[in-house]
Amino acid sequence: MRILRSTHSKAALCLCLLFLSTKLLAAEEPPSYTSLLLDDVQETITAPSRWQRTEWRNLGWAGFSIVATVTFVDAPWRDEMRRQPQGNVVLTQVERLGAEYSLGVIGGFYLAGSLTENETANNVARDGLTASIIASGLITPALKIATGRSRPYQNTGSNDFQFLGAQNRNSSFPSGHTTEAFALASVISAHYEETWVKATAYTTASLVGLARTYHDAHFASDVLAGALIGTWVGQSVVSYHQEKPGHNLALLPETNADSVGLHLTGNF
Repeated sequence: MRILRSTHSKAALCLCLLFLSTKLLAAEEPPSYTSLLLDDVQETITAPSRWQRTEWRNLGWAGFSIVATVTFVDAPWRDEMRRQPQGNVVLTQVERLGAEYSLGVIGGFYLAGSLTENETANNVARDGLTASIIASGLITPALKIATGRSRPYQNTGSNDFQFLGAQNRNSSFPSGHTTEAFALASVISAHYEETWVKATAYTTASLVGLARTYHDAHFASDVLAGALIGTWVGQSVVSYHQEKPGHNLALLPETNADSVGLHLTGNF
């Protein structure tokens, strides 16, 4: 069953060519990945109902940090970013790791895992994709609509919220790029023990958030919220899959006359 089609045709085409080279096409169609994804969504969304005192305390501190950032940091941080010379090529490229490049990272892990029979790399691809769908495809868009915060470049102030008044998903809170980057970084960090891997993953994700404020697309509090959401979802997905092993993800290329996409299936 198809559950995802990339709108970035060039990135999707490259991934299709990569996955073709791994000879993933099998004689029998494996069961749908949809059931695994829905199971993960249910587990993540209902997690607060199973939280203990520690988890609720952490949520309280996270909320306090976001409110404090809105109140004391957003405006001066934006002023500082606007004083920086524009046109930073590195930040422009790093920023895309919170969007189309993240699909390439996931595909790279899957390709490496398939070619070398590396289970860890395959698990990163599986968990990274699932965390991305939940964090960036479900939670973040819902919060954007709920909060309706104006973008910095609209110059209406950092406290301009229109709760439940957003007409689209383009509101500022939280940062979708940062959510995506930290979801993937947390998944990678959870699967690898090496300190340099964890440091690289989270540093790169932090640069994505920095780039969003540098380009005046988000306030600092948008980035902080995105980082917290992405990290929580990524760690939750990995933890759940470790408790419930045996899920295998397969991404197959799919083309027709109008588009190029990916066909996702799963064994469970």
